[in-house]
Amino acid sequence: MYEPIRTKSVHTTMAGSTTDFPHRSREEELDIQLAGHLAALLAVTDELRALAPSADLDTAATRLADQVARLRGGAAPARTSVTATAAEPHLAALHRRAHTLAGRALVVAASRADTAAAILTAERMDAHAAALEPREVASR
Repeated sequence: MYEPIRTKSVHTTMAGSTTDFPHRSREEELDIQLAGHLAALLAVTDELRALAPSADLDTAATRLADQVARLRGGAAPARTSVTATAAEPHLAALHRRAHTLAGRALVVAASRADTAAAILTAERMDAHAAALEPREVASR
């Protein structure tokens, strides 16, 4: 009824050879994930610094850049300069975005037991939440 397969299959299983591609450990994956979240938080922080310069944001940006470099094996994060053009509602949206990114980074930092990154992200969450409080109360 059916003709038997006479040629060797082009499909292979991974059961026989698992060394064909690089593997990363859970810790390496978490490092990559955390570095990505911190780099995104750094980008939003740089944008906030351009719109509303402050010493707190400057310090936070430096600390974030240091953490990203540490997680990436010394490679400094890419940073762009942003010009100030937006108004007040844009600032609130940026603070909400930064708060969300810091929360994501905190979850990953906690799962990999990275105390330094966890403390930094918790501080950033508090700072962005505090920056939003007067605006949230005024908008009610």
